[in-house]
Amino acid sequence: MRLTLTCWNYDRVAALLDGRINLPGVELICKVQYPTQIFASAFTEAPYDISELSASSYVMQVARGNCPYIAVPAFISRAFRHGGIYVRSDREIVSPKNLEGRYVGIPEYQMTMAVWARGLLSDEYSVNTDQIIYRTGGTNIFGRKERLPLELPEHLDVQEIGPGCSLNDLILKGDIDAIISPTPPLAFTNNNSLVTRLFAKPKVAEQDYFNRTGIFPIMHLIGIRREIAYANPGLARTIYDGFCSARDIAMNELFETATASANRVQLPWIANEWEETRSLMGEDFWPYGISKNRTALDALCRYSFEQHLAPYKVTLEKLFSPETLE
Repeated sequence: MRLTLTCWNYDRVAALLDGRINLPGVELICKVQYPTQIFASAFTEAPYDISELSASSYVMQVARGNCPYIAVPAFISRAFRHGGIYVRSDREIVSPKNLEGRYVGIPEYQMTMAVWARGLLSDEYSVNTDQIIYRTGGTNIFGRKERLPLELPEHLDVQEIGPGCSLNDLILKGDIDAIISPTPPLAFTNNNSLVTRLFAKPKVAEQDYFNRTGIFPIMHLIGIRREIAYANPGLARTIYDGFCSARDIAMNELFETATASANRVQLPWIANEWEETRSLMGEDFWPYGISKNRTALDALCRYSFEQHLAPYKVTLEKLFSPETLE
């Protein structure tokens, strides 16, 4: 069976992309693409047999009953998001609660990063995220639009910014008060004092968040075209096992890099970072499967419903292939 696969070239999928791992009975035709390129067509044309998927978009489409993919619990992209909230330094936004009633730019209202950011603002800091005034568009490049149609309540103010402008332009002009984005606005990257992080020490805040909640936010997962998965019993499990094996190889390579006598990468404290991560999160700090991710998955499904994206709270049994339910 020849199947097409598209995803970004993460270290945890490299062994599948370069052929070190072979899936029994499957020949993979791989194409490396940046996630935003993949997501632009994943839920409309669904051009690939196996695809990296936005977790938020996937939950939405499953809840709406029109998703061409069925997922396996291989979470190839994860990230803490306290560090992705940027504010104008002259707007007296000194705590998360100050975001209520403010104009906040986000690339897309439904994007997974924004869902997690709103969720932690609500759960951890009692922010009423429905009271934020949202403006959507590209962070540093104009032209970005919502990839899926939204069905939002009338009280929620979500509007696309004008043509020819980016969120970075608007925060510098003072038209918006903050930006929530996985990509830093250029003003922050260029050390413009007008734009700072809401959380001055995001790593400390994120480590505290994990220590209290046990959540390592899930951004992207792997989907298989439903008709292929349903027509080939055992295929979903084979694909899932392959991604697990690739992740294990990457974890071993990271161990070898962090403990080597000579540093392979250009980060002077990589060994310290590896030791600190294992101390806080355990040896299996990038877990796949449902059992070790149930809390994070449940939070994501709840946020999707609470933030008016999914029409109901999706159960985990609806999200994943039955072959991969533990």
